Amino acid sequence: KLSPGGGDAVEIREFDLVAEKFLDADARPFRLPAAKTSISYKDANTVFVGSDFGPGSMTSSGYARQVKEWRRGQPIAEAKLVFEGDVSDVSVGGSYIRERGGVEYELMNQNTGFYSSKKFVRSVKGIPGLTLQLGKNGAQHVALPDDVELDTFADQLLVSLRSAWKGFAAGSLIAAPAKAVLSARSQDDLSKDDFVVLFQPRERIALRDYADTKSRLVLRVLDTVKSRFETWQYTDGTWARAASPKLPSGGAKAADKGDGEEIATVDCWPVESRSSELVWITHESFVQPTSLLLADLASGAEAETLKKEHEWFDAADVELTQHFATSLDGTQVPYFMVAKRSQGGPRPTLLYGYGGFEISLESNYQVTSGLGWVEAGNVYVCANIRGGGEFGPEWHQAALKANRNKAYEDFEGIARDLVARGVTTHKQLGCMGGSNGGLLTGNMLARSPELFGAIVIMVPLLDMKRFNKLLAGASWMAEYGNPDTDDWDNFLHKYSPYHNVDAARRDQYPPVLFTTSTRDDRVHPGHARKLAAKLRDMGAREVHYWENIEGGHGGASTNEQRAQMWTIAYQFLSHALA
Repeated sequence: KLSPGGGDAVEIREFDLVAEKFLDADARPFRLPAAKTSISYKDANTVFVGSDFGPGSMTSSGYARQVKEWRRGQPIAEAKLVFEGDVSDVSVGGSYIRERGGVEYELMNQNTGFYSSKKFVRSVKGIPGLTLQLGKNGAQHVALPDDVELDTFADQLLVSLRSAWKGFAAGSLIAAPAKAVLSARSQDDLSKDDFVVLFQPRERIALRDYADTKSRLVLRVLDTVKSRFETWQYTDGTWARAASPKLPSGGAKAADKGDGEEIATVDCWPVESRSSELVWITHESFVQPTSLLLADLASGAEAETLKKEHEWFDAADVELTQHFATSLDGTQVPYFMVAKRSQGGPRPTLLYGYGGFEISLESNYQVTSGLGWVEAGNVYVCANIRGGGEFGPEWHQAALKANRNKAYEDFEGIARDLVARGVTTHKQLGCMGGSNGGLLTGNMLARSPELFGAIVIMVPLLDMKRFNKLLAGASWMAEYGNPDTDDWDNFLHKYSPYHNVDAARRDQYPPVLFTTSTRDDRVHPGHARKLAAKLRDMGAREVHYWENIEGGHGGASTNEQRAQMWTIAYQFLSHALA
């Protein structure tokens, strides 16, 4: 997938990994022009593809509505239509999975919303005695809730729950024989006893994701926003606890919050999931570069450190700590703080946040904030507010739609806590966010400008009356609500920055910087353009605007462009918060 200008639309070309080159024309490669395309191999000479095939082939969100089976050398116009969703869906997609033990699944997803999808199975091989009842689209609907995530492991189905179901808590990971689940014609045909619990959330402990090897499942668990591993092994139809990857006792330590507990982020990927017990591991924190390790789960030996990223900024005097602020409703909200030990406060401080789409902000090595901000003696803060996934689905769902204010109150609570602790002053405190985080910082401008000395709003949503009519915006109504219904009057208008900035308060607004990209085909650059223009028209004292002509939703598509964008942002903050 090659993205012209960094956008979500991609050109499809086929690459030969052995010869290390794109396939020549005589090899009849799969190739498509730039579009929002999804594609996956069914076999070496057949793919499932969803793309812009012409009128009627795309959803209202701008993604594929049809899945076609496309054979090598066949004109795309002759590819067979095998699955079709509705125009109102977010997207559809297909996959063919060759599992352990000779089991094969042909699956289709009809993504009816951002967090909901109907799952279908078209064929299964290698499970004796299983009979499917095929209906529309030549597929059988899988009798599971629409908001679960479904995965496969040998003859088992793995089900990640977003809502409580059958006595299992939201955020649980459960497994069941595929035969039992796919034989069910409705959810009533399934019972709690059909499933094994592989993960159950506890207070402030959530499942982030997992990696699969030949016989094991390595869970990456967030424990108060610090990650660790839990491992299961599947043998002869049974799941059992197993030893997790062992990290080196010395060289991989990232940071200590003062009580011996490490603040770090670990992640894990299989080397070859169907035939090997080897896993790649990464280990990092805000103050330590990423280490790449290799572990053999079969031997249980300590992971071997293979490589370590260059130290891009001097962190010898830098301390990483975790703190908690009290939100308006009394909720304790965690945040990370990165600052030099040797310099006291108050100091210029940057508060970064996102708070949406169940995305977790973890302790990752960040070169730009380290070089551009912390090394100069300033303080960097990362907020883990509601709307994110730091504590699982319920932490996310607590700030959906009408409860969006909870995310903003959490962020404001952290801002006040930083001042109360003497870390900074309101005049020295800046905030930054991008995309949904740009909506967050746009709301800080509209709701509580007195808390900040400068605000950075990057590739943002800002006009919540029209967001669902621009590019991929319709797909986010599950997160924000539908402005074409009573949602607008009931709650959406309250957090639409474009509609809530007020000329009567123009002297209260701190300096603000907008950044966006002309080639952003996910969040329309019109959001940033309109609010920047409105603020300037009303006479706000300092409004800066930078639009890169490339970059897609990332705002920049090359290292040079990224360097320019971040330099502009940190120079703006340094000047405004001095």
